[in-house]
Amino acid sequence: MRLTTPYYLIDERKLLSNLKKIRYVREHSGAKSVLALKCFSTWSVFPLMRRYMDGTTSSSLYEAKLGFEKFGKETHAYCVAFSENDIRETAKFSDKVIFNSVSQLKAFAKHCRGVKTGLRINPGISYSHFDLADPARKHSRLGVSDKKAVLKVIDKISGAMFHFNCENDDFPNFSKSLDYIASEYGEILRRLSWVSLGGGLYFTKEGYPLDKFCAKLKSFGAKFNLQVYLEPGESSITKGGELVTKVLDVVHNKVDIAIVDASTEAHMLDLLIYRTPAKMEGVENGKYKYTVAGRSCLAGDIFGTYKFKARLKPGSIVRIADAAGYSMVKKNWFNGLQMPAIVLRQLNGKIKVVREFTYKDFTGSLS
Repeated sequence: MRLTTPYYLIDERKLLSNLKKIRYVREHSGAKSVLALKCFSTWSVFPLMRRYMDGTTSSSLYEAKLGFEKFGKETHAYCVAFSENDIRETAKFSDKVIFNSVSQLKAFAKHCRGVKTGLRINPGISYSHFDLADPARKHSRLGVSDKKAVLKVIDKISGAMFHFNCENDDFPNFSKSLDYIASEYGEILRRLSWVSLGGGLYFTKEGYPLDKFCAKLKSFGAKFNLQVYLEPGESSITKGGELVTKVLDVVHNKVDIAIVDASTEAHMLDLLIYRTPAKMEGVENGKYKYTVAGRSCLAGDIFGTYKFKARLKPGSIVRIADAAGYSMVKKNWFNGLQMPAIVLRQLNGKIKVVREFTYKDFTGSLS
């Protein structure tokens, strides 16, 4: 099949490797996993993912509704701040609603009859390489930091969420942090029936001590008689997708710059937000050095600088690795650039184009 660049290519066979580890964790620890839709909402692969995961978790009404309609199973709904209209709608189809503050819980719990309610707790500790993503940063608005305030409304909730990690692949750090939560919040945990440890735990990474992780989760759940939930986003889809681009031009300004038919600003926004280079495989030991740049008018639209094994020229294909997470959910129409199609490589190896975007989509997003 001849495909037109740019496109996101999701490989179900690579997703399967992560999903099998997620199922292993459930089988050996009892911890359930719900997909974090804020990271990945490409519902065309939900039929595969639902075989290994227990449901979805969200950050808004629309995400929660998508999880309910397209994924099924458990639907967890969280938002930093619900409106009353949001919560009335969300409560119709959610299994659990997690409030970010005591004030929101008090205001809206009455609309959640028949739905399990929870509260996000900020333990004041975190793991993050970026202050921007640090949930325990100074003056954080994410979760309740006052234990006494939580105890005053404990009768209104059946569970809690501690989301305090970002790309944490350090098991000793996680273990120590969980011990801290057990010690500091035992009085609260003993009065609950479930707890979510949030996302940001990179337990599907190659070499991660999965059995130690499972034992830790199982011990924690047993100690407080809790159903433990994890909210993997990146961990469920890492290395499962790439952004396939084509070189349109090569210019020289003291360095060789290859301009591709995609953009960081429009198609991989997290690279700009966190100021990190794109991942690219097989470019460590090449002899031809190029800066790969996007074609938007943003001066800093740069994917990174790499050493290729062959010269790049117009028509050369450049593949941006590990491009599934926080890309398709953030893609936009900046500069009116052609939005990448979404393509699947299915378990049987067949290629399927599941969505292409046209000028009509561009005009339809505006008014």
